[in-house]
Amino acid sequence: MNYFRTGQERCYDPLGNEISCGASGQDGELRLGRPWPEPRFAVRDGIVEDHLTRLQWFLNANPGGYPVTWSEALAAITELNRQRALGYADWRLPNRRELRSLMSYQTRKPSLPDGHPFVNLFLGWYWTSTSAAIDPAYAWYVHLEGARMFYGRKDQYYLFWPVRGNPDGLPQTGQVRCYDSDGLEIPCSGSGQDGELRLGAPWPEPRFAVRGELVRDHLTNLIWLRDTDPGRRLLDWGAALELVARLNGERLGGHSNWSLPNINQLESLVDCRRAQPALSTGHPFINTREGYWSSTSSSFETDWAWVLYLNKGALGVGHKSGATFHAWPVAAGDFNR
Repeated sequence: MNYFRTGQERCYDPLGNEISCGASGQDGELRLGRPWPEPRFAVRDGIVEDHLTRLQWFLNANPGGYPVTWSEALAAITELNRQRALGYADWRLPNRRELRSLMSYQTRKPSLPDGHPFVNLFLGWYWTSTSAAIDPAYAWYVHLEGARMFYGRKDQYYLFWPVRGNPDGLPQTGQVRCYDSDGLEIPCSGSGQDGELRLGAPWPEPRFAVRGELVRDHLTNLIWLRDTDPGRRLLDWGAALELVARLNGERLGGHSNWSLPNINQLESLVDCRRAQPALSTGHPFINTREGYWSSTSSSFETDWAWVLYLNKGALGVGHKSGATFHAWPVAAGDFNR
């Protein structure tokens, strides 16, 4: 299972009011994914080990002290390694899945797990080592105030947070090329970029298997509908949850355990080599749309829910009352179930 729980444990109606999770079909009820260990973090000599991923992070979440461009962030990491900062010379800028792995979708300001030990946090954007396929002059960044993930121009100024170690249970992002700040492709060797390091669980080949109307992702063992828009229209969040409940009643594809995917399940589909849509070359899906609802409410404003913008590969939020996104159900189990 190469995806983690989001950390969400509460459920909310479309108006943002907290409700009982029972039979809601929401992320807070289902809590799908690899569970978080307890305790999650251990601190030693200025380093925090995350027991969920086995990654090691700077305890000081802002070692640079001030915002820098993307290339300056990569250069600062190189200098930390030259100095053997905190006793190690293999620090790197995290890729987008590594940085996202720290996020909790039940908290805000910062969007980190309750009881985290980190200090000197800044409630702003943090660079990743992953360039944006939609425009390689941009790189992915994550916002610590509420966990949004988008991309910004590499000549803009944001913070960086070094990491080391081999991630356990995180898939590779798919990125295999490297780019300079102008978006031009460069040799990867010595760049410190995601395209050079390619850390995480390798993708199986083939990644997807099709059986009728179902697609199994061998990377996560999740089953998706081949038709990514079974509702055939834009839906509000409540209608998306109702659609999934109806499909379960119909035992679509022989399954009665369909759910609206949580935001980590949706993000697991993204191939960072690609855009429009951000899915692997040769993927089997049809009727792909721009945006998809998740079952994960925004803890920042609970009348909003998390959304995957599939053309870009970005993660944002949408107002639950608006018929603005589509629903793409997911299930676990066997094709023959």
